[in-house]
Amino acid sequence: MHAVIATSALPLFLGALLSDWAYSRSFQPQWINFSSWLIAGALVLVGLAMLWALVLLLRGREGLVHWLLLLATFVVGFINALVHARDAAATMPTGLALSAVVLVLAAVAGGMGLAGWRRSNA
Repeated sequence: MHAVIATSALPLFLGALLSDWAYSRSFQPQWINFSSWLIAGALVLVGLAMLWALVLLLRGREGLVHWLLLLATFVVGFINALVHARDAAATMPTGLALSAVVLVLAAVAGGMGLAGWRRSNA
């Protein structure tokens, strides 16, 4: 279950990046609203994955690096949410760059979660 939660935020962060890109091309403020909601949903999922990874870490079944990657994903994602809370025009280009960074962090953390799942089920 942890691997599913750890990777489920990835499509939401990807959607936020694509919404930011769409805003940078069209300047329609609704795209920033979409990004804000997608980031908020992804942060909920990353928070759940962090809690689950912490339990696994305390039981000795999961690595510290994976938990730290989830923490970095949450922190950068939270900063991204704060940037997206500003006026739509004020989010660019910082919001687009942060969305790209948090997507990469989420992909690496999700990949590590899946690798841990495969390792424990082998």
